[in-house]
Amino acid sequence: MTFGLQTAAYIAASVLFILALGGLSGQESAKRAVWYGIVGMAIAVLATVASPAVGLSGWLVVSLVIGAGLGAVLAQRVEMTGMPQLVAMLHSFVGLAAVLIGINSDLAPHHLAGAEQTIHEVEIFLGVFIGAVTFTGSIVAYGKLAGRLSGKATILPGRHLWNIAALVVSVLLMALYMGGSGSWTLYLMTLIAFAIGAHLVMAIGGADMPVVVSMLNSYSGWAAAATGFLLGNDLLIVTGALVGSSGAILSYIMCKAMNRSFISVILGGFGGAKGPAMEIAGEMVAIDTDGVAAALNDAESVIIVPGYGMAVAQAQQSVSELTRKLRAAGKTVRFGIHPVAGRLPGHMNVLLAEAKVPYDIVLEMDEINDDFPSTDVSIVIGSNDIVNPAAQEDPNSPIAGMPVLEVWKAKTVIVMKRGQGTGYSGIENPLFYKENCRMFYGDAKKSLDELLPKIG
Repeated sequence: MTFGLQTAAYIAASVLFILALGGLSGQESAKRAVWYGIVGMAIAVLATVASPAVGLSGWLVVSLVIGAGLGAVLAQRVEMTGMPQLVAMLHSFVGLAAVLIGINSDLAPHHLAGAEQTIHEVEIFLGVFIGAVTFTGSIVAYGKLAGRLSGKATILPGRHLWNIAALVVSVLLMALYMGGSGSWTLYLMTLIAFAIGAHLVMAIGGADMPVVVSMLNSYSGWAAAATGFLLGNDLLIVTGALVGSSGAILSYIMCKAMNRSFISVILGGFGGAKGPAMEIAGEMVAIDTDGVAAALNDAESVIIVPGYGMAVAQAQQSVSELTRKLRAAGKTVRFGIHPVAGRLPGHMNVLLAEAKVPYDIVLEMDEINDDFPSTDVSIVIGSNDIVNPAAQEDPNSPIAGMPVLEVWKAKTVIVMKRGQGTGYSGIENPLFYKENCRMFYGDAKKSLDELLPKIG
């Protein structure tokens, strides 16, 4: 493949990536957008391996086959509940690749001098630093999301001072590296950056993981862009910049939706309690299938709020069938989606679209929150923090000030939950103790399947 043809292929791939990002902004266009991304990546890979600078060697073919095979197996095996941790793991691969490419560039001989050498050394150092932070941060995020590490924030005394000290030492090491002190400065910085990435994410609690995943997505993009500069690959630069900027914008949007500072999340999570939590009065009142059926059959308007519990139970098809039956009975049914519902932005939207729930009745929090007071029944399926009134009522709550779906303002609230636990983030929810709330215990799919024959 000639250089001109490769450049044309890179331009085509870049355009397809931009179309993919644009299409993901709407549910109707998301499937087409995914295909834009797939085709664009296929063009990018083929154009790269067919270029004269690379050459299709045996080892490269073996690597491509192994990578494609592993990707296909993972895609087939992973469930939607495991998608957030898979995304976090994929981010770690990008970070590790940036580290290895940066170290390789340091070891490879070059004949640069003056400003070119300075720029080259800055590219190596920044690429390795961002990649190392992304790698360990993504590994920790994967552990938290997969339940292999505690979802609670692990905070070391003086953590901000440790982070600042590590950053200052890294800058000094870069100055030494550029001054010709040797590669040991790069390797020591790599170890420090590994520690920074792990420490930053360990200090962030489970409730903030959607923001963390998006933030790591941004880091992986900038790591890829830095790698593109090192390799002189325009496509990597463009793609990395797209991923980095879109991830940063998404993180900012989510932080704004949760009334939090983007900087405070990165530096250790959503603040934390300033005093003892508000005491919760009352008791949880259980309801059985017949009681739920009676409430829904008598209702005129219903709002369903899905959460991670729905994904775990794989109950989206049952939820879709419940929606169909209620609408067939002449009832108004809508869905309320919090910007950070589940463990990945858009998680609930994807599940509902997969179950063929009509797009026009799936509304964002800001669009539906004012309608709860005029709603007969609100059904919460496996959510905790996004429907927690403590965010508004308890200034000492870890989620104080976070906008939530005000489900408790409906005439009746039915909460579908496996048990009486506090959920992933470990935060108590006063909603469960309110007089108009009833707890419908059990696996969401099984409970809904038992409920469906009694509706209508």
